[in-house]
Amino acid sequence: MTPKVKLHSIKTAIPGPESRKIYDEEQKYVASGRQRVSQLAGIALDHGEGATLTDADGNTYIDLYAGIAVASLGHGHPRVAKVIGKQIERLSVGTFATKERSEAFRLLSEVAPKGLNRSHLYSGGAEAVEAGLRLARSATKKHEVVSFWGGFHGKTGGVLGLIGDESKKGYGPLPGGRYQVPYADCYRCPFKLTHPSCGLLCVEFARDQIKNSSAGDVAAVLVEPMQGTAGNVIPPDDWLPAIKSVAKENGALLIADEMITGFGRTGKMWGIDHTGVEPDIVTLGKGMGAGFPVSAVLMSEQLGKSEPFGKPSASSSSYGGNPLAAAAVAETIKIINDEKLVDNSRKIGGQMLHRLNTLKEKYEFIGDVRGKGLLIGIDLVRDLKTREPLSRRVTEQIFLEALRRGVITMTYFPRVRINPPLVISEEQAETGVAILDEVFTHVRDHLDWRAA
Repeated sequence: MTPKVKLHSIKTAIPGPESRKIYDEEQKYVASGRQRVSQLAGIALDHGEGATLTDADGNTYIDLYAGIAVASLGHGHPRVAKVIGKQIERLSVGTFATKERSEAFRLLSEVAPKGLNRSHLYSGGAEAVEAGLRLARSATKKHEVVSFWGGFHGKTGGVLGLIGDESKKGYGPLPGGRYQVPYADCYRCPFKLTHPSCGLLCVEFARDQIKNSSAGDVAAVLVEPMQGTAGNVIPPDDWLPAIKSVAKENGALLIADEMITGFGRTGKMWGIDHTGVEPDIVTLGKGMGAGFPVSAVLMSEQLGKSEPFGKPSASSSSYGGNPLAAAAVAETIKIINDEKLVDNSRKIGGQMLHRLNTLKEKYEFIGDVRGKGLLIGIDLVRDLKTREPLSRRVTEQIFLEALRRGVITMTYFPRVRINPPLVISEEQAETGVAILDEVFTHVRDHLDWRAA
């Protein structure tokens, strides 16, 4: 008998009394600057189960957010809980070889992109990206880095200057030798052109930018195969191969940052699998530990020997690859394979994309719907012709209306991000989209969304 799929269930006003009590208590001590989604929601969570989350008042929400693509296996997966619990009773720190670490590195090597069968484990995304940059510098003996408008690679000092939006303002001076070029964000093309007739002008612009701005010492081109923070942006399939050519022309390594796109998120194991590009280095994180804080850098055996990166202790980390993290990585990979979650991402993501595209025909404020697998983006606009984004006032209202109806999703920006756990069922996905449809009807009929 097939187990019953858990759906949303709203029993109180949102936030409910117990949520308010816990949230208010936390506010006395927590510092400013945490994620907008938790500040807006104002709820206190109690537990999760698969693709649902339940708050302290017993209200259950369909999760289309997944901790920003971290909860790849959903919440409370029994196999992960069992493995982590067993491991913490035995050994939890250190980088000595263990049976669990050996298995994690082997499994990672088996699913890794072609030729990248060596890895280092770390505990955060920015830490892994910084390690990837150190590796590129070691291998090329050069120091400059090219990244992209809209890109996000973490918030530490070494990668802050590679962020491709305004969020880095106020943190200057930023490290030198960083150059940013346009991403293939076709709905918001900076050249106001259309693919493919544009001839990938953004790539030609990148060539000119590097030629005229750099010191001719580019070590790496750092790129997300699909951008998450910018709004789940999906470039055309011929763009990344062209960027690989740019890296090669400059004697630079191509680093694919697969923090969000890795481990089945896009309906294939890796974001690069949609294009056939073979990067020199890959950085991983988020879904690879199903919630356990672990990240990684993948490389070839030969590249990993580059010095100083390859010297003893030169690339290690106190928390990186500890037995707990290794156990989480190994079990996550096994579950992704056993439960065919890459296939589920492709199937359910395709169905959600189709349904959301029907909503695009229904509502004037939906300007664009795009996606690969369970990485889906929507642009909400005031005007279909000018593509002026909906105001934050309206999008935050959309988020709250969805929450009150039983869905948590990143609709509080005009570039909506939908990235549920890979375990989401067809019924949960359909219900989540139906609730968004209901919310959009409310916005159309009750809000002055053009003027607000």
